[in-house]
Amino acid sequence: MAAAPVARVPAKKVSPLKDIFFDFDKSSIRADVIKSLIENVQWLKAHPTASIIIEGHCDERGTGEYNLALGQRRAKSVTNYLVAAGIDAKRIKTISYGKERPFATGHDESTRKLNRRAHLVLQ
Repeated sequence: MAAAPVARVPAKKVSPLKDIFFDFDKSSIRADVIKSLIENVQWLKAHPTASIIIEGHCDERGTGEYNLALGQRRAKSVTNYLVAAGIDAKRIKTISYGKERPFATGHDESTRKLNRRAHLVLQ
């Protein structure tokens, strides 16, 4: 007797690009994330037709309005780095989610630091 067909759920595509993390209330690029940025640049140069969205995220502290602006500044900082490294700005879009889409839940530094990020998504 033949086995019943099994529905296959497509695997969620994992981005080869690395998140860039930020200090509290900051949008400047930290020295410890430069390696990740360089790897992102190398990947983007090796895949010249790839376009990305850079999502700016924040932890839960601060007002919604403030965090939307901070998330946008974070996304812009990463965009500026990529463009300065030779990535065409036309390949990059930005959006800020502020504190609305946390990666980690919790109210301590171990989770907050994971939410202060720019997330790079392939389009």
